[in-house]
Amino acid sequence: MDNSTENADTLYEVEDGIATITLNRPDQMNTLGGSMMELVSDYMNEAERDNDVRVIILTGAGRMFCAGLDVVSAQSRAGSQSGTNTPASIPVSLNVKTFPPAVIFNCEKPVICALNGAAAGFGMDMALCCDIRIMAQGAKFAPTPVKRGIVPESGGTWVLPRLVGWEKAAEIIYRAKNMNADECKELGLCAHVVPDEELMPFAKALANDIAANAPLAVQSAKRLMRMGLAEQFNDHVHHVYMNFLQLMRTEDAKEGMTSFAQKRSADFKGR
Repeated sequence: MDNSTENADTLYEVEDGIATITLNRPDQMNTLGGSMMELVSDYMNEAERDNDVRVIILTGAGRMFCAGLDVVSAQSRAGSQSGTNTPASIPVSLNVKTFPPAVIFNCEKPVICALNGAAAGFGMDMALCCDIRIMAQGAKFAPTPVKRGIVPESGGTWVLPRLVGWEKAAEIIYRAKNMNADECKELGLCAHVVPDEELMPFAKALANDIAANAPLAVQSAKRLMRMGLAEQFNDHVHHVYMNFLQLMRTEDAKEGMTSFAQKRSADFKGR
């Protein structure tokens, strides 16, 4: 089933089991402002609830993936409401249910980030929380927060050391230097670098490969990898075995074994 939902700043489309969420403020470099953060999270949750969706792609419109939070507009609104434009106007609480990096990280379904352009600050952290990153040749990561007198506010200090190790993560954050797509691939910050015009066809081909597999098994694998970040090996192996036993009772497991024996493609139903 194919369907699409459009809000001026964020687009949502489902086609052939793949949900695509597009940040759509190209004139503002896809900075997250207004209701965009909540919309991105809402669309991510909608895709997770939809049994027809097996993979999610997050991308941007125009020349930027996401230049971070729309701090200028936020401060302007706060200043006009309170008569001041100081840090005191910035909210001190965080709702992880509507905070895109947390929603992306906790999503049970695979999330591919197709970086059509630069990802800076919050945009970089959001990309790092996805499962797989594909970068257009012209894309780059811009770890800018310490240049602005702040820290990576949305998960970067947690994710980055786990992707590249403490020492390299420290250098990236402390130096705050831009990294082009080839540098990111060499560091392990993205899985693939492709010509700009091939970005979405490549991302959809990768998503189709994932979607062809048993969705319950894919989701279980993601859940287990996430759990493994905080578990001891013996505890983790026990949890893996419990999941294995549950999956063995599913129709998809039977279909996987049967299709292999019959030398045909499997037709998984997600049950």
